[in-house]
Amino acid sequence: MAEWRNWAGDQRCTPAAIERPGTREELAEIVRRATDRGLRVRASASGHSFTEIALTDGIMVRPERLTRVLEVDRAAGLVKVEAGIVLGELNRRLDDLGLAFENLGDIDRQTLAGSISTGTHGTGARFRSVSAQVEAVELVLADGSTLELSGAGDPAGLACARIGLGALGLIYAVTIRTVPAFTLHRVDGPKPLDETLARLDALNEANDHFEFYVFPNTDIALCRESRRTDELPRPRSRAAVYAQEVMLENWVGQLFALAGRHLPSQVPRLSRLAARGVGRSTKVDRSYRVFASERRIRFTEMEYGIPREHAAEAVRRVLEQAGRREHQVAYPIEVRFVAADDVALSASHGRDTCYIAVHQDRRLDWEPYFREVEKIMDSYGGRPHWGKRHFQTAGTLTPRYPLWGEFQDLRAKLDPGGLFSNPYTDRVLGPIAPGPG
Repeated sequence: MAEWRNWAGDQRCTPAAIERPGTREELAEIVRRATDRGLRVRASASGHSFTEIALTDGIMVRPERLTRVLEVDRAAGLVKVEAGIVLGELNRRLDDLGLAFENLGDIDRQTLAGSISTGTHGTGARFRSVSAQVEAVELVLADGSTLELSGAGDPAGLACARIGLGALGLIYAVTIRTVPAFTLHRVDGPKPLDETLARLDALNEANDHFEFYVFPNTDIALCRESRRTDELPRPRSRAAVYAQEVMLENWVGQLFALAGRHLPSQVPRLSRLAARGVGRSTKVDRSYRVFASERRIRFTEMEYGIPREHAAEAVRRVLEQAGRREHQVAYPIEVRFVAADDVALSASHGRDTCYIAVHQDRRLDWEPYFREVEKIMDSYGGRPHWGKRHFQTAGTLTPRYPLWGEFQDLRAKLDPGGLFSNPYTDRVLGPIAPGPG
């Protein structure tokens, strides 16, 4: 039996079997065989989740052969694709069709199914998460049958299935609502932290997509401001991309990680040097190439969504924790903004949201730092990113999601025997309760 590891290398399991279906029929047959053998089923995608969400000692389904574009309706902007396609490849195919996602995260190595199942969001105060752009989800259920939940046919079911944690069934296909392809003009540069926090509303209003990073023990925000433009794309050369996104953002970041591990007393000084040494850069290109960044440093991460009005205060509190010497934090915190949506398990459900992410060297003792940050997030009714570390349980999460009961009812209806559960879903969703009726 082969061992599976996630991208960061800190989650691993040995499934009874790893299956790689190439069709919907093969996917359904895998589920039926697992049921007959009494084995539970989990899907693993690109492994970019930091939690135990994909772990199983049963059947692990890898969807990398399910990559076909099934239907395209350019007039309506609807595109139906198989769930295993990687976002980077899907973005290129959409661009060939003159289409694009309205908003994306900053990593494009995840599969479509994995990204929506865990709540990938991106940034843009007027734009919703990737999951909220889904118009239909086609599931293979515990008995091997298929069910499509769509906005037209079952909007309440779709609201639950858009972020399902893999607990409702295996996603075979997803229909996304796209927009015409567009170009972004992005400017990266430093601003005083106090000024940035005081002007968060103005910065979000002035930009279509705004985010910033802050190193602990510094007073400079490294801002990324993106606006939609009629300019022609000006793709950078491979050499320029390598110098900026690989050498600077990854190699320098790796040096900071090493310093945090071996020379923690020097981290504050290095952080101040790095923040003051960052210059201004510009990127004008197709949206999907501007959204995505190269990530080669292996770290672990926690991220929470809180009501946007608490952003500035929460950032200051998190920075205070990150700056404590005993935590040895050499990574910046990351701050992004997303519009409210109606997805049942979304961190942005019913409220405009600020996402705050903290990172740590996976080989250090990250738990004390993350637990202190989580206490801060709890004080604002924070909701965790499902693909990133947190210590919540079903008991602590239930009151934070207005549609929690509806999600649980659908879960009990679609998977009454818990075929698609694992210890992670048992912890964060709880045991499956008998369905209504």
